Amino acid sequence: MNIAISNTSEKPIYQQLFEQISAQILKGELASGYSLPPIRQAAAELRISIITVKKAWEELERCGLIYSVTGKGCFVTDLTPAEKLSKRNEMILQQMAVDIAYYQSFGLTLDEVIELLRKVYEQE
Repeated sequence: MNIAISNTSEKPIYQQLFEQISAQILKGELASGYSLPPIRQAAAELRISIITVKKAWEELERCGLIYSVTGKGCFVTDLTPAEKLSKRNEMILQQMAVDIAYYQSFGLTLDEVIELLRKVYEQE
């Protein structure tokens, strides 16, 4: 599990943690059954609050990406490729809805958004 937390990001730390782990799960970098580190251990290694890690783990579980076993820890859920694709698309569409509302507040048309998106995507 590879996590990079930015204290200067506008995103809350729990969201950064959730997004990075969910991406690793959905890309297959964290295999089914992979054991996430205990909350206290992850917090210590990342130098963040236990509450922050707990919130990220709860969100991962709510989304069906991990499951917990009392006394044993949290594990990556066994998802089929189709389930991974569906969850990935669902998460992307949720984020896009937020982003599109922001762009619309500036009065951008769909064509303008697409053109700006193309420019940013090609820079990456």
